[in-house]
Amino acid sequence: MDGWSTFPVELKGGLVTDKSLLQQGINLPGSARILRNFEPSIQGGYRLVEGYAKYDTNFIPPKGEPVVQASGQSGTTLNIANLYTTPTDGDTFTIAGVTGTYTIAVEGVSFNSTNKTAALTITPTLASSPADQAAVTFANTTDNVIGVDFFNSMSFTQRNSDIWTSSGSGFTRINVPSYGTPLVNGASQTGTSFIVDGFTSTPQVGDVFTVAGIEKAYTITAAVTLSSGGATITIAPALASSPADDAAITFLSTDRSGSLRVETEIFDFTGSKKLAIVDGQNNPAYWDGSTFTVFDDASSDITGAQHVVSFQDHLFFAKNKIISFLAPFSTDDDSIANGAGNFNVADTINGLHVFRDQLIIFCEQKILKVTGSSAGNFQVVPVTEDIGCIARDTIQEIGGDVMFLGPDGLRLLTATDRIGDFGLAAISRKIQSVFVDFQAANTSFCSALIREKSQYRILGYNAGFTKENAQGITATQFAQQGGDSIDFAELRGFNAICAASRYDSGVEYVLFANTTGYLYRMENAVNTQDGDNIVATFATPHWPIEDPRVRKTFYKVFFYLDPQGAVSFGVNLKLDFDSQGTIQPDTVDFDNQTNFVAFYGTGVFGAASYGDRLSYVFGSQLIGSGFNGSIQIEYDGSDPAFTLDAMTIEYANNDRR
Repeated sequence: MDGWSTFPVELKGGLVTDKSLLQQGINLPGSARILRNFEPSIQGGYRLVEGYAKYDTNFIPPKGEPVVQASGQSGTTLNIANLYTTPTDGDTFTIAGVTGTYTIAVEGVSFNSTNKTAALTITPTLASSPADQAAVTFANTTDNVIGVDFFNSMSFTQRNSDIWTSSGSGFTRINVPSYGTPLVNGASQTGTSFIVDGFTSTPQVGDVFTVAGIEKAYTITAAVTLSSGGATITIAPALASSPADDAAITFLSTDRSGSLRVETEIFDFTGSKKLAIVDGQNNPAYWDGSTFTVFDDASSDITGAQHVVSFQDHLFFAKNKIISFLAPFSTDDDSIANGAGNFNVADTINGLHVFRDQLIIFCEQKILKVTGSSAGNFQVVPVTEDIGCIARDTIQEIGGDVMFLGPDGLRLLTATDRIGDFGLAAISRKIQSVFVDFQAANTSFCSALIREKSQYRILGYNAGFTKENAQGITATQFAQQGGDSIDFAELRGFNAICAASRYDSGVEYVLFANTTGYLYRMENAVNTQDGDNIVATFATPHWPIEDPRVRKTFYKVFFYLDPQGAVSFGVNLKLDFDSQGTIQPDTVDFDNQTNFVAFYGTGVFGAASYGDRLSYVFGSQLIGSGFNGSIQIEYDGSDPAFTLDAMTIEYANNDRR
């Protein structure tokens, strides 16, 4: 061992790409030149990311809950109703009570968006005649999920035109209106004009219902005028037969078609929490865990709102360049006389966020704030007119600051010591080259917090990327405020169109969805990406160690790990900046299992013992000689997450050349 030296490195600093190779090796030896699916940990070191699994093994229904429209159908044509999304040639489905799976033929869809019905040409021929109102279940498709949240101990998702909740074992549609106990008002009715009473609120165009004792589902096709709980409603199709007087009317769904992107807000004005829902097309809606209500009489500035937030006991809605707020404590009063109002901010709004008793308005090219407590003293003043937010789903509050995606990368809105003043630090500069490529490669972005890790995740989406190539970036905050203490890493395999994170009963739920039709949950001690191995890479800087012009011979590397179980990966020594023409040593396989300590599920009976302490220091041989060296770890597996805390290199200096 004479002449050998030890080079110890504490692994910290995260991914760095804004330094030259030699600068990074000299000044930031614990940082990473590649850090992919390893995350900077607030406990120290770099931790293998946890994966994700399906929150619910059932897929989110892509076409709602359509039903057979009338009995007696046969052959290769099928009429269905209660349908808000156009089926597509090649879609497959099953019919309750009928054997077989059926496929829509080429040019086999005639969809009536007014009546919410479709005539389908199908193959094969119907095995039997389905019952009226039999459930039609479409197989999963590539339709996007456009909204995710977690509320009332259940997930919340919207796919196409329908909204669903799940506690993990099947999805229940919630966009079903509640209008009291409507009943048929008078027997012997026929045609498309239908007299009904018992309403407690006004039904809407596009609502679908059934009538006890008669066939078919019916759609309201014209605006309804309610008088003393009664109304004459215009419907399609015509009544299949005359219903009995006082026959029960059951509403199946309310129209949310055309939804673009769903945004939600949890608020509490009455001691009971509700979820406010906007989608860029329809009237705002509310869900309290049992009842779905729609703000049907919303003004044109609120209908089609893209953003919603609760501020100073008012609901604020943003649509294009207009901010509208309701009367205090109200969900459906936009009367100016009662304390509602609106204002124009003269720039497209990309997000709203309440921050320290102020409402921050993130626009495309500027940021504003609203102060005050009511319509009488609300004031809009600029925070900056030079920087905006370019992606609506990237605004998150973390550690007392608000992070968002600006035109030049991630920025941090931070309160300063001056009252009412803000800082706007650009925090992603140390990985600017990575971030520029990330922004250019993806067509949309979403984000989520992992609060127990003090971590912000921004996830990109590109329809042309396979799952393993899906990109994301983590930002871990190591101090309560400011951008100087944020370390970064890259993510792969988290293919997300929308994401959300919430605490519920002390448990954090981090959810996301994409075009697969499934809802996924990150973290939660999952060691795969929905069954696929996690692929991760960590590479140290190119260390010159003592002198960049003295050749070294590398002998051993020792890893200081925090393992939770079996760990195996490949170790590579990269010499002389991994430059072309340099002969690089072969990969060394690393495995922390021994004949004496066994991990559950991997130990061999009679050859290993359980219950011994895990080892934290593991060594591996190195072979190679060069002026500088870098250790690169390649991981591809499903082991429990482990942390790389530190490492040491044993080497010897050679003669100067």
